[in-house]
Amino acid sequence: MFISAAVERTLFKDKDGGATTGGAHTAIIKHRFLGFLIWQSLQSTFLLFIFKTLILSPFTSKPYFPTFLTLISFISFQFSLLFFSVSLFFVSSPQPMPYATPFDVSLSFLRVVFVSGGDRSLLRRRVRVSLSFVLFVGVCAVSGAVSVVCVCWGCDVYYNVSKSVGVLVNLGFRGFLIGLVYGLHYVYKKRWVLKFPIIQRPPFFSFKMGLPLCIGQAIKFSAIGYVLSGLLAFFLPNEYKSQGSLGKFIVEQIIFYIGSLLVVLCWELSHHLHQVLHTKRFVFAPPKGSAAAETNPSEPLLATLEESTPNSLLQYLAYLDLCMVCENNVDMWRRAAFFEETGEMYRRIIAACLRPLEQFTQKLTEGLESSSAENSLQLSIQLSSPAERLAVLKVYESFYDSQLCGWCARIISSLTTRSHKEDRFGVAQLSGSNVKVISTLLSCLLAVETLMGKKTNVQSAHLMGPAGIKWATINTGRRESTSGAMGKIRGSPFYANAYSLADILKTSIYCIVSAFHNEMVNSGKAGLLDKDWITTGKPLYGNHELLLHKLRLFLDFQAS
Repeated sequence: MFISAAVERTLFKDKDGGATTGGAHTAIIKHRFLGFLIWQSLQSTFLLFIFKTLILSPFTSKPYFPTFLTLISFISFQFSLLFFSVSLFFVSSPQPMPYATPFDVSLSFLRVVFVSGGDRSLLRRRVRVSLSFVLFVGVCAVSGAVSVVCVCWGCDVYYNVSKSVGVLVNLGFRGFLIGLVYGLHYVYKKRWVLKFPIIQRPPFFSFKMGLPLCIGQAIKFSAIGYVLSGLLAFFLPNEYKSQGSLGKFIVEQIIFYIGSLLVVLCWELSHHLHQVLHTKRFVFAPPKGSAAAETNPSEPLLATLEESTPNSLLQYLAYLDLCMVCENNVDMWRRAAFFEETGEMYRRIIAACLRPLEQFTQKLTEGLESSSAENSLQLSIQLSSPAERLAVLKVYESFYDSQLCGWCARIISSLTTRSHKEDRFGVAQLSGSNVKVISTLLSCLLAVETLMGKKTNVQSAHLMGPAGIKWATINTGRRESTSGAMGKIRGSPFYANAYSLADILKTSIYCIVSAFHNEMVNSGKAGLLDKDWITTGKPLYGNHELLLHKLRLFLDFQAS
C-alpha cells in the first residue's frame, strides 16, 4: 500500500468521539512528511546558494547583487523541487507493488469489451500503481526542465542574448530529458521501495553516511543526462540551437553541466533524506513513568498493528518497533508487559505476527501446487499459459512481503525463546502459542526450500537400522524440484529474497530449539514431540509427518 494510504487514513474514533491511541499515531506519517519538506527546502536553498556564489559566479557579471529575475528563479526552483518531493513521497512504498504492464491493460480492455462480469478490483489497483509511476516520471521531467532553466538562466552567456526564447527552449528540453532519464531509472530500479536499515542510527548520522553515495550518483546521472540530452538537442530546429563562437559554446556546456549536476544532486539528497526520515524507528508506547505505561503500555502498539492499513508505512514501523523490543534489552519493561497474567496481550501479539507468515505461506503454496507451477518458473512468462502465468505471478508477489515476514519470524522466535525465562505465568505454553509458532515457521521454511529446489524426504523411524542406515524412504507425494531446476530458479529475481528468508527462518527455529532443547528431547523420548510441538490440524504446507521430521533435524542440529 502506498504511503498516501496511511496519510489519507483518518483518525480512529471511539464511541465518545475522541481519537484512540492507534489513530493518534497516524499523525507521525504527516509530521515526518512535513519535516521532510522543510529539510529538503533548506538543503536545496543551501546548495543553490553555494553553486551560485562559488561555482557559477565566474560566469555572472554581478553574482552578489540579486535582481527580480533572481527572485523569480529561486521561487521557481523551490517549487519544482517541492513537486518532485511530494511525488516522491506519494510514490514510495515499504514493499514492492504489483503494477499493470501495457500488455495487461490491453488484454483487460479486450476482456471488458468481449467478456462480461468478473472481479476487476485487482486490475484497477495495478493500473493505479502504473499511472502513479507514469505521473512520477512526468513530474521528474517537468521538474528537470524548470530547475535547469532557473539555475542556468542567470549566467551572462544565457541571459545577454538576443534570442532568449530559443535559449530557454534548449535548456528546458535538455533538462526535460535529464529528468525523464532519472525518473525512468528511479522506477525501473525500484528505488521507491523504502529500505529499513538493520542498525538504527540517529537521523543526522544516517544522513551523513549516505552523502558520498548521493554525490557519486549525482555525478553519474548528470554525466549520462548531459551526453544524452546533448545528442538529442541536435534534432532541434536551428533557432533553438546554440549559435556563437566555439568559446561561447564551451562555456554554455560547462554551465549546463554544473546546473544539471546541482539539480540531480538535490534530487538524490531528497531521496536519501526521505529514506532516512521515514525509516526511522518510532516508539509506539506511552512515556515511561506515566499512568498509561503502568496500566497498559502495549495497547498503542497493538492498536497500530491491528487497525492500521495493511502493508502501510505505519504498520511497518509498528512491526519494526516490536522487533527491536523483542530482540533487545533496552525496553525490558515493555516486553515484560507482553507476558501479563491473562495472556490476552501475548496471544494478540503472536496472532498479529503469525498472520503475515501464514498469508505468505498460503500464497507460495498456491503457486507451487499449480499443475505446472514449477515448470512455469523455468519458462518465459510470454510462452506460458494463463494458468502458469498466474502461478508465476503468485510466487513473485508472495515475496513482496519478505521484509515484513522476516521481522515477524524474528519477533515470534524472540518472544518464544524469552518466554522460557521471562514468562512467569506460563501464558506462552498455556495459550498454545508455542505450537502455532513452531508449526508456522516449519511450514513456511519447507515452502521456501521447495521453491529453491531443495529436496526433502521423510525417513520412517521403524525402517531405520540400529546403526542409523536408511533402509527405505517415503516420498511426500509432492513433486520436488531437481538440481537443474534449482539452477534456473537461482537466476530468478526472487531467489535472493527466498535465500535470505530461509536463513532467517532457520535461525529463528534454531533459537527456539536451543532454548527448549531439554523439553523437546524429553518429549521425543516419551513419544510426545508431535503432540507437544506440532499442530494437530493440517499444516499450511506439507503434512504432519514432514513437519515432525524437519523438527527432529533441528533438534539434532542437522538442518541446513
